[in-house]
Amino acid sequence: MAASFASVPTFSFVNSSRFPRKTIDFSCSKKPLEVRCCSGNSNNIRENKQRGTFSSLKECAVSLALSVGLIASVPSITLPPNAYAVANPAIPDVSVLISGPPIKDPGALLRYALPIDNKAIREVQKPLEDITDSLKIAGVKALDSVERNVRQASRSLQQGKSMIVAGFAESKKDHGNEMIEKLEAGMQDMLKIVEDRKRDAVAPKQKEILRYVGGIEEDMVDGFPYEVPEEYRNMPLLKGRASVDMKVKIKDNPNVEECVFRIVLDGYNAPVTAGNFLDLVERHFYDGMDIQRSDGFVVQTGDPEGPAEGFIDPSTEKTRTVPLEIMVTGNKTPFYGSTLEELGLYKAQVMLPFNAFGTMAMAREEFENDSGSSQVFWLLKESELTPSNSNILDGRYAVFGYVTDNEDFLADLKVGDVIESIQVVSGLENLANPSYKIAG
Repeated sequence: MAASFASVPTFSFVNSSRFPRKTIDFSCSKKPLEVRCCSGNSNNIRENKQRGTFSSLKECAVSLALSVGLIASVPSITLPPNAYAVANPAIPDVSVLISGPPIKDPGALLRYALPIDNKAIREVQKPLEDITDSLKIAGVKALDSVERNVRQASRSLQQGKSMIVAGFAESKKDHGNEMIEKLEAGMQDMLKIVEDRKRDAVAPKQKEILRYVGGIEEDMVDGFPYEVPEEYRNMPLLKGRASVDMKVKIKDNPNVEECVFRIVLDGYNAPVTAGNFLDLVERHFYDGMDIQRSDGFVVQTGDPEGPAEGFIDPSTEKTRTVPLEIMVTGNKTPFYGSTLEELGLYKAQVMLPFNAFGTMAMAREEFENDSGSSQVFWLLKESELTPSNSNILDGRYAVFGYVTDNEDFLADLKVGDVIESIQVVSGLENLANPSYKIAG
């Protein structure tokens, strides 16, 4: 039975340093094998998935829960008259939980989630991330704002370069300095784009520049920053990050034949959860598996054939489960086994929030926090409906990655579409205690 996140006694939702193994075209193919994802405008996909507006955030949370409940393959749910009151403990005071507009870009979320403390590089990063907001201005007028963003970032880089270089891990200094040179050249290229008034060239160049920023920031991480609790220390652990490509064969869709989704797994903030998934990927556990749920709010898979609802470890002949794992801003290690609501941490900010379209998390049983195994889901939503840390998912379910390429096309997936393969692109060397190497 597939996990759900309805409030019923079943499974619940409310539950790179390695060279690529092979080059994969980051596109989805349209019949007959044209290199594109679909004939429609991908920018409109998310808009088409919105389900109306809400008069308040608290109503929004309950409405989302109701909508999500429709996804579960379970009997319909009748909420009690005090349904809104039931939902309120998860959002006791919405006004104090919102610190600003949520960051929705998966790349930005991953950059900000790196375990570094270097003010100088963050001062370079922020105005470059802000180019996204500048591009919301109509026409070429946006370019003036983009120019200010780039010049601010360039000044910050020059003023803080010595602090940035000093922040590099010793073994990564050469690569870090190379990334700084590429960043400087990239910002000069951006200024030339602005001068030539080529608005359409801004977003691709921004993405390239921010990859350099991310590379600089990753070069500041010196090894894995903490010890995983002893009881989980022998499990597959992702001590760093890894990237995988998920290739999906899409049925009964005249516009899209197949699509490759790049997923970045974050072991810095969820080493047990991400390690468990990467280990299953190397076991080819998901290859050939159907998409088992898709209804505009969530895409889900991972329920194997037969009575088992998770991965059966051949060495124990028992279901392998992982603990609920939540990293909070300001903490050096994740919380295990408890939701933030259970811990009374209503105002805590999670490092990996359910903000981005294609946020990836572990499904689990509703009343068993440590029951996650192999069932995973990708959230499809608009962040405005559930702002950062005022929704019903943050702090209750373990996020361990984001889809960073072709995420919009998750919305095209339907039940019965087939995951042809998930292949590791980079970061496999960061997987400790891989069980897939054990015979049997």
